[in-house]
Amino acid sequence: MTNDNYCVIMAGGIGSRFWPLSRTSYPKQFIDIFGTGYSLLQQTYSRMQRICPKENILIVTHENYKKLVQEQLTGIPEENILLEPIRRNTAPCIAYATHKIAKRNKNARIIVAPSDHLIMMEDKYVEIVKEGLDFVSNNSNLLTLGITPNRPETGYGYIQIDTEDSSSKETIKKVKTFTEKPNIELAKIFCKSGEFLWNSGIFIWSVNTISKSFENHLAETDSLFKNIHDKLDTPEESKAVEQVYAQCKSISIDYGIMEKEKDVYVYAANFGWSDLGTWGSLYQHTNKDENRNGVAASNIKLYDTEECMVHINKNKTAVIQGLKDYIIVDTDDTLLICKKEEEQRIKEFVNDLNLEFGLEF
Repeated sequence: MTNDNYCVIMAGGIGSRFWPLSRTSYPKQFIDIFGTGYSLLQQTYSRMQRICPKENILIVTHENYKKLVQEQLTGIPEENILLEPIRRNTAPCIAYATHKIAKRNKNARIIVAPSDHLIMMEDKYVEIVKEGLDFVSNNSNLLTLGITPNRPETGYGYIQIDTEDSSSKETIKKVKTFTEKPNIELAKIFCKSGEFLWNSGIFIWSVNTISKSFENHLAETDSLFKNIHDKLDTPEESKAVEQVYAQCKSISIDYGIMEKEKDVYVYAANFGWSDLGTWGSLYQHTNKDENRNGVAASNIKLYDTEECMVHINKNKTAVIQGLKDYIIVDTDDTLLICKKEEEQRIKEFVNDLNLEFGLEF
């Protein structure tokens, strides 16, 4: 393991599509979704310690979650928790971490990963990431991890491989195009073609390469952080970052840089990945009963019920009859019953609740 390896874990989202289990006050990255005894953030942090030294792991999160991070990641240096005063999507988040790392190590190689993904084949994942870090050490390119699709998924973005790329490395190919979440007809075409991968949202690059990409494509954001470079890792950092975020535009790293950069490469991988962005994605990885129901509790009786995702508060008993293809989630104070095919509306439901009842729910 080299001291030049760094990891940036993005942990500032509110996980609204995973409502009502995920709340603004306690988002899904801090939840033990599978009952393993470890939250998704803790699992991600542990995984990254196999790739880089513990002191080289940075967590970027909203300032409201500082205490949660410290409680779950015991002993993490306070200077490695990067606090965002307001949410500005992934590009400012990554710019902040990039400048922080650049100040510490000009030779850094960085993996950027969300805190709330499921990785079922960790050994394979670590092997692939290390190969990716070696690639960016020897090439001035941005690299992303693409997942070989096993179904026409409409909830993920897609990456098209340049089939004319004659790169000697079979698994790493040049990117031809990025495509946002497609409709089901287009997703079927993508899967059948064999040219498309799911966009995992996991990135690998050298600090020098990503810094140049920010200069070329998000110069305004880059300039804001350059202006406070000397204040990073000092007592003045917090106030300086607050001023920067007040001026930063909200933009994703995909749209701001990855789709604009000419020489982006993708590693075609398979390590049991899911972004766990929705109840439907959790259903894919939950053990099923004889009627293909994904049940995340033992205190449930199902009758004439098929292909449902059921998550019930452990202090309650539930009897469900006559449903098919539904999401049923019960917490202490909230009950959700929603068609699986319409789960994208959960964000709409949450917004309506906020307007009518306030942020409590």
